[in-house]
Amino acid sequence: MKSWVSHGLVAFCMTFGSIEVAIAERAAGIEYEFITRPAEVPAEYDAPAGTSLRFLAIRAIDGSRVDAALWHPGARPIFSMPLVVSVHGSGETFHGNPNGPLARGLAAKGYGVLGINTRQSGKRVNTDNFMEVRRDIEAAVYTARSIGYRSLVLHGHSLGNIQVQFYAANNWEKDIKAVVLTGMFGNLPWKSRNLLVQNEENWGELSAAAVKSLREGKDTDLMTVQMNWITGQKVPMTGRHFLSYRGENSSAADGTYWIRRVPYPVLMVRDEGDVIVQAFEPNMLLSAANTPGSLVPSIKYVVLPNRLRGPAEHGFVNNRDLLVNTVTGWIAEQGLK
Repeated sequence: MKSWVSHGLVAFCMTFGSIEVAIAERAAGIEYEFITRPAEVPAEYDAPAGTSLRFLAIRAIDGSRVDAALWHPGARPIFSMPLVVSVHGSGETFHGNPNGPLARGLAAKGYGVLGINTRQSGKRVNTDNFMEVRRDIEAAVYTARSIGYRSLVLHGHSLGNIQVQFYAANNWEKDIKAVVLTGMFGNLPWKSRNLLVQNEENWGELSAAAVKSLREGKDTDLMTVQMNWITGQKVPMTGRHFLSYRGENSSAADGTYWIRRVPYPVLMVRDEGDVIVQAFEPNMLLSAANTPGSLVPSIKYVVLPNRLRGPAEHGFVNNRDLLVNTVTGWIAEQGLK
């Protein structure tokens, strides 16, 4: 099955003698088709009893491919149920943690889920432009509408949290009903410099190399300078990734700016054992969302208890059921059932 989602037309006139003929042409579009199960999707990513799982290949408006998985609970009509559009974290996938287990759990409790792989998934990690990921989310949203879903919830985990915030803040659309953020940080440029890198020499070298790559038209190439990371390894990235996500003078990935411009109810969930996102970071978002003039109608922050500590807890690996229950319970509170 192959479908075309219209996303804008260009109208122009051609004159033949004294007769003007108006011709409409398609300038751009979003295309999707259902495909067979991709080989890289692990066997455990499978539909529980009473649910269905199908895979899609979506082409965003700029031609970038977005791989996706669509979960549907039982025989419930598409138009009658909410659909969660789910965006993964840095270098992750729709079947990774926590998005994969969360999607399975949501479907089992009666919610549809469209999980996508954005243009920074897998080997493309740290190579993308933050401003362009909105097209991947847009492609998923328009595909969901074309399939027939009428109520949408946006979910973003970790790096996906700021991508979803950006989309929600700039797309005030009636069928988007709520936003769920998991493993969310506050201000990524500040976090990158002060928590992740913690090395001013390395930071200066990165900034200079990124600007140089942009000036030379090589910002899509991996830089020779790599970014220090909290776990000790060096992380390669392109100039455009650094400038659009990490650089304090150029990045747009600051959740404390975008969250107050989100006109939908927001749920934030953090695992207590998460050592990637520090305990104070979600409170930066909470504070921003509650400032005078904020467009957020309501916001709830939930910390899931956990005695374990480690990077794996960032993916809720030991809190999967509680995460599912927290998210589904809150969505139901919004009147979305």
